[in-house]
Amino acid sequence: MASSSQQSSKSNQEISIEFNTRRNELQSVAQKIGELEQDAEEHVLVTQTLEEARKVDPARKCFRMIGGTLAERTVDEVLPALNTNLTGIKQALSQLIQAYKTKENQFINFQREFNIKG
Repeated sequence: MASSSQQSSKSNQEISIEFNTRRNELQSVAQKIGELEQDAEEHVLVTQTLEEARKVDPARKCFRMIGGTLAERTVDEVLPALNTNLTGIKQALSQLIQAYKTKENQFINFQREFNIKG
């Protein structure tokens, strides 16, 4: 628990601004987590579809968007890149979830410190 000198060192306006800033940061991280989860789901669906296509014809044409340009490749060429991207997305997602938990704990502690009911 914070001492009264710590609480009185910040004005109500400063506390309110910091509260809103922390809450907005949490919302921003949560939104990014949602976006990455959606990207991961899309990658999984495309990977599953291409795995099925690979069983039939590994040299089958497929198209991949690279930096705004549509490039023609084969299923065998695209699958490894998709799997690499999916791994990267999952790692980023894991890091963001950890960051969210840390920020959430800091936010809860801030609320307790300044007696803010949430």
